Amino acid sequence: MDEQRCTFPPPLKTEEDYIPYPSVHEVLGRKSPFPLILLPQFGGYWIEGTNHELSDTSVDTEQLQPLSPNTRTKLECNTTATLFRKHFLSKEHFNYYSVDSALGHLVFSLKYDVIGDQEHLRLMLRTKLKTYHDVIPISCLTEFPNVVQMAKLVCEEVNVDRFFPVLYPKASRLIVTFDEHVISNNFKFGVIYQKFGQTSEEELFGNSEESPAFVEFLEFLGEKIELHNFKGFRGGLDVTHGQTGTESVYCNYRNKEVMFHVSTKLPYTEGDTQQLQRKRHIGNDIVAIVFQEENTPFVPDMIASNFLHAYVVVQVVNPCSDNVLYKVSVTARDDVPFFGPALPNPAVFKKGPEFHEFLFTKLINAEYACYKAEKFAKLEERTRSALLETLYEELHVNSQAMMGVGGEDDKLENGSGGGGGFFESFKRVIRSRSQSMDAMGLTFKKPHTVSTSLSGNFNHSPAESPKFPGISLIIPGKSPTRKKSGPFSSRRSSAIETSPKTPDSGHVSQDPKSDNSSNQSSPEVLTTTKNRAPSIPEGHDLSRSSSNASSFASVVEENETEATGGL
Repeated sequence: MDEQRCTFPPPLKTEEDYIPYPSVHEVLGRKSPFPLILLPQFGGYWIEGTNHELSDTSVDTEQLQPLSPNTRTKLECNTTATLFRKHFLSKEHFNYYSVDSALGHLVFSLKYDVIGDQEHLRLMLRTKLKTYHDVIPISCLTEFPNVVQMAKLVCEEVNVDRFFPVLYPKASRLIVTFDEHVISNNFKFGVIYQKFGQTSEEELFGNSEESPAFVEFLEFLGEKIELHNFKGFRGGLDVTHGQTGTESVYCNYRNKEVMFHVSTKLPYTEGDTQQLQRKRHIGNDIVAIVFQEENTPFVPDMIASNFLHAYVVVQVVNPCSDNVLYKVSVTARDDVPFFGPALPNPAVFKKGPEFHEFLFTKLINAEYACYKAEKFAKLEERTRSALLETLYEELHVNSQAMMGVGGEDDKLENGSGGGGGFFESFKRVIRSRSQSMDAMGLTFKKPHTVSTSLSGNFNHSPAESPKFPGISLIIPGKSPTRKKSGPFSSRRSSAIETSPKTPDSGHVSQDPKSDNSSNQSSPEVLTTTKNRAPSIPEGHDLSRSSSNASSFASVVEENETEATGGL
């Protein structure tokens, strides 16, 4: 019997089983200098930039390492999102659509290309998870492939009987809108003022006065603007009624509009220890700057937020002088990947244009990196899936209408009005996501208003997919078996392998580009679409939300202008 007994695994560790990091109060009881950032007692964050010591106490600026030109200019970008506009739009190409039992809705684009003196096929396949892109030399293929075989060249998991051709003349306009929904030139970042000895959220948001050093830093960040009737990107601030203060800080950096939510410039409410008017905006940002005038450590969990995932902590040295220096540390949650440019060693910068460019690049890259964190990645996946289903339905119904299949009632708005259907559906998906994320943001409000559980906001009741009456086309792509690709099973030579697959990296921006026209305090209500026929397969609920309430909304307006020119 003893031989048959097994050893039970040790019990799972609880917080009491870990050796916690020292608390901020313990550290403040020690001898200074203190670090700019302390990890929370039970971890969950990583830190970059812990060395800020210069050998001479007089701070010899010659010790500061110059920044590499490459690191200063490397902004993260999603190159896959711009490929259709660059290589397909306004050029001869072909679009197809289908449904795969595993991959979901598929939209496929192909183009014959001559690169140098060699013929190629340029292929783009959009699935619910990512976009695949490849360039295949025709000389490496044993015979010219059909569309299904072409799709398998970029994604071997494709398992459909056939693809259906897109016959709608304005299809490229819809496709480019879908591809570029992940691109944003608008960003909003919080700016939090931390005075000496402040170690709680209430103290940080309770600051109303701005010291000369903080004013100097805000002037360094950007231009002080009057919010009333401001015409640029407003980042959710009220530019009509003054409910979010009278002024803010704004910067146009490399044609990207950046609005800062400065804690001291947002409304201060007497008697409200939580300062919800301030936390409502900063707590819904994804990245924030913490400005320290004196040496007091910042702990990331000082601020309770479901959205804030990264902080850039800046501590001033020799403020309001000819030799202003800034010490910098960066911290982010564990599931946020590292983002560049890397901090120098020591992480100390001289005030000037080089640091300005470094700081803005770091902030924008931080936001892109945060979108890869688990919470945001799941939300974006749902939005992408819903938008792709809507795109599929638009292409399907309008292609059928072009062939005279079904009556006038089967046509979407863009079947006769020039593209409104997909764009309206696009807006509805984004507005719905905003409502869902606003509900998440309500965790910062008083307990009796709404449940503050984050996990509850990711659960959505499935809604019936919209349908169109009277369409007789068989649902494409429901194949129970996998077709052989014939001569394409070993289709590539070494030449092909030099053109790697480039899946969509999934950068998502969460600032609404239509922010200037929407009421920040009144989320728009999701409207009901026309009934659609059973031939459109039922799938994802288009009301699902996939990102911050401050995210993708104006892609439609921007692309309506740009894509029209491309057609």
